[in-house]
Amino acid sequence: MVTNRTFTMIKPDAVKAGHIGAILNMINGAGFKIIAMKYTKLSPEMAGKFYEVHKERPFYGELVEFMSSGPIVAAILEKENAVADFRKLIGATNPAEAEPGTIRAKYAKSLGENAVHGADSDENAMIEGNFHFAGTEMFD
Repeated sequence: MVTNRTFTMIKPDAVKAGHIGAILNMINGAGFKIIAMKYTKLSPEMAGKFYEVHKERPFYGELVEFMSSGPIVAAILEKENAVADFRKLIGATNPAEAEPGTIRAKYAKSLGENAVHGADSDENAMIEGNFHFAGTEMFD
């Protein structure tokens, strides 16, 4: 199932640091079309449900706490080869390993506070997008 859509969140660290505009500019500059976007805050329950796949991992509690610590920007992006191209644009999860010029190389503080989330597969992009947006909130 290959789609032309992916899901992202600008995380609380990047929002707090004032990087929303710069990150959105990089996303637009890379040819992505924003088809849904909202500025919101996840409750601990919502963050826990969103990251439920990591529930058994040692970092789960910290992740939920961090993701519910402040506002985020959630967005669905559209472009040919969206998931792979966006993963390349954001860079490695650990900003110390991220390629120069990627979002994480520029704006991430650490492995835990890494500025943005990007869906890792077409299937997860659809699940994650549908978690945050109703069909009436998506525009082609």
